[in-house]
Amino acid sequence: MHILIDNKSGAPIYDQIYSQIKGQIISGALREDEMPPSIRGLAKDLRISFITTKRAYDELEKDGFLYTLPGKGCYVAPKNVELLREENLKKIEAYMDEIYRLAQSCNLGKQDILNMVNFSWEEQG
Repeated sequence: MHILIDNKSGAPIYDQIYSQIKGQIISGALREDEMPPSIRGLAKDLRISFITTKRAYDELEKDGFLYTLPGKGCYVAPKNVELLREENLKKIEAYMDEIYRLAQSCNLGKQDILNMVNFSWEEQG
């Protein structure tokens, strides 16, 4: 597993770890019941505090992406279909906000955007 920390991003390091591991779980790069790097191992590899890494793992567990077996470590939780659906809905909404913003800057109306969506939908299908 590869995690990159961007010190210039402005996002907290634990959040960068959280987002990247979550992304790898959702994409299937990390599979159900697979063991991600240990908290201490990842902290050492990234040259960051153990506490920072633990916070990211705690958040991932709280949100249902990881589970812990005492004395054995963390594992990728079985995918919760509703959780994944909700994540994808949030992404779609963010894209729609961006589409609206871009449409406004180009003086495109709702029907123009719907026509573009319909055309794209037909092309993909």
